[in-house]
Amino acid sequence: MPEPARVGLLITCLVDLFRPNIGFAAVALLERAGCTVEVPRSQTCCGQPAYNSGDSADAKAIARQVITAFAGYDYVVAPSGSCAGMVKVHYPELFADEPAMRARAEELATRTHELVSFLVDVRGMREITARWPKRVTYQDACSGLRELGVKPQPRLLLASVAGLRLVEMPGAEVCCGFGGTFCVKYPEISDKMVGDKAAEIAASGAEAVLAGDLGCLLNIAGKLLRLGIRIEARHVAEVLAGMTDAPALGAPGR
Repeated sequence: MPEPARVGLLITCLVDLFRPNIGFAAVALLERAGCTVEVPRSQTCCGQPAYNSGDSADAKAIARQVITAFAGYDYVVAPSGSCAGMVKVHYPELFADEPAMRARAEELATRTHELVSFLVDVRGMREITARWPKRVTYQDACSGLRELGVKPQPRLLLASVAGLRLVEMPGAEVCCGFGGTFCVKYPEISDKMVGDKAAEIAASGAEAVLAGDLGCLLNIAGKLLRLGIRIEARHVAEVLAGMTDAPALGAPGR
């Protein structure tokens, strides 16, 4: 076990507002990995919606607050590849014209990680004590996959969950159509993409679809529900932490 570490949990807006169970699962997993976990009360949004919309002024204001809120922690961990990617990849870009702030953003970036990749790549976790006798498929969320290289880590830990059987979709790396503000700007395209994703999930024969980003899961779960496809959606942290008693995002638990 690595040395104890003090972790600041970037809880994310969606988890805070729509699915706190993911936050509790993240805390449980981090504590199992030998970390002391704190959730800074001053944290807000990571600024990604503003940044993606071209509003650099507001994105910078939010980023400054996040950088200050998470100063001093050994690590900053988020149960979301998109939010972790915003801090790790885009904060330094955001402050390209401000050398002092860019330096602070780059320092924070070195300490910031997506939850499951942190458990595996930083804390050396290789197995988990959990049981969930379900046939599941896994959706690789775009930001985690493409910006942070999150793909083998969740599969490694899921392989140790008792009773769980993972069946891969051919299009696991294909976007679900959420894309943050993309689904608002281009709803027809987004709906077509998530419809294709729902069909592929159903074709896999899985009882549940897992992912590491709640935005993707809300998008997928909503489409499954509207189509009457009884497949539940859950964040991978809930399964790994053994916290699956909460109602699922998908139809069966609603």
